[in-house]
Amino acid sequence: MSQVETLPTVSVQNIRKAAYILKGVATRTPLSSNAQLSEEFNANISLKREDLQIVRSYKIRGAFHKIQSLSEEELKNGIVCASAGNHAQGVAFACSEKKMHGTIFMPIPTPEQKVKQVKMFGNEFVDVVLHGDTFDDSFYEAMKFCTEQDATFIPPFDDPKIIEGQGTVGLEILEDSDAPIDYLILPVGGGGLASGVGTYFKEISPHTKIIGVEPEGAPAMKRSLEAGKIVTLNEINKFVDGAAVKRVGDHTFEICRNVLDRVITIPEGKVCSTILKLYNEQAIVAEPAGALSVAALDLLQDEIRGCNVTCILSGSNNDIIRTAEIKERSMLYEGLKHYFIIEFPQRAGALRGFLNNVLGETDDIAHFEYSKKTNREQGPALVGIELKSRDDLEPLMQRMEAGNIRFEYINNQPSLFRFLI
Repeated sequence: MSQVETLPTVSVQNIRKAAYILKGVATRTPLSSNAQLSEEFNANISLKREDLQIVRSYKIRGAFHKIQSLSEEELKNGIVCASAGNHAQGVAFACSEKKMHGTIFMPIPTPEQKVKQVKMFGNEFVDVVLHGDTFDDSFYEAMKFCTEQDATFIPPFDDPKIIEGQGTVGLEILEDSDAPIDYLILPVGGGGLASGVGTYFKEISPHTKIIGVEPEGAPAMKRSLEAGKIVTLNEINKFVDGAAVKRVGDHTFEICRNVLDRVITIPEGKVCSTILKLYNEQAIVAEPAGALSVAALDLLQDEIRGCNVTCILSGSNNDIIRTAEIKERSMLYEGLKHYFIIEFPQRAGALRGFLNNVLGETDDIAHFEYSKKTNREQGPALVGIELKSRDDLEPLMQRMEAGNIRFEYINNQPSLFRFLI
């Protein structure tokens, strides 16, 4: 018998029981109609605001439900998890609520803000152990600790109790919705949220099309569903950290292959543009994974026209120190920022001539690095230029060519460009 077959079945009945257990612990977040998005996409679009959850993500649901299910024997030596983000905060909050000891392993490079948040939610009931350079390092140390201390490990997604807890998001959506939902769009990482919500929808609202959304740089579920088996990715882009996994869960894969209508991927730059749009236009703070569902609307706009659509905003734990990187990635994706290596004549006035004769009226130099070279007629400079419109790039390059300026465009050269963002 396989590992998956030995796991208890995730069911609507169990999700309803989980909802009862979570009353007074997890916030019943609002399902809000969004007039701006509805007008933009000519559809009735609502947002399930898990970004307003008490730990600013849905993860508290699965973590608390899992811990609540444990026996006294399983709890006596404490619980353990490994996480650099939302799962750690959910487990920490659950430990504080139940006044029980937990040990949370996090990679050493985890931003201090996230470490402080975990400690704040856990109060005196949680110890944070920083270990290793990556999540894998902290995970293996956590498992070693569990063995040595006979403690109980709380997995981030591949566990029926975790899945049932996350499934209460779907229960709330259907109870609070005023109309049948044609499309449900939700983020996919390890698959816990998609499995739980998908299970509930497939039985209670079978006509709803459920679309999972992954970051383009970490399409673990999409690749697995296409292959008909779990695929482990060799490398992933970790920018959308709340949804970037190399391997989905055994149980979540089996459920998702039955409940998801399809999985689509979104470029990380598009995610960044959506984060900025939500904040600038609607004062909504979304983390990268939290913005995935709304970012997918552009790709789906033709088929959702005139439909009732619900997007799950899964979290808002976004470090302010990432703002500059988010803006940079957005501008690059939108075609509004471009980098060049430009050979400038090593004479007085060369840069002034470039500014006067090459830059357009709305072009702006946003990055400039230059070191004067001895015994050379020309010296290279790294120049970043911001444009008002993506259509301004071609005229800019034409003016450089007309001025006999030697340059190399590097936005499309990952080996060089990866050092800039």
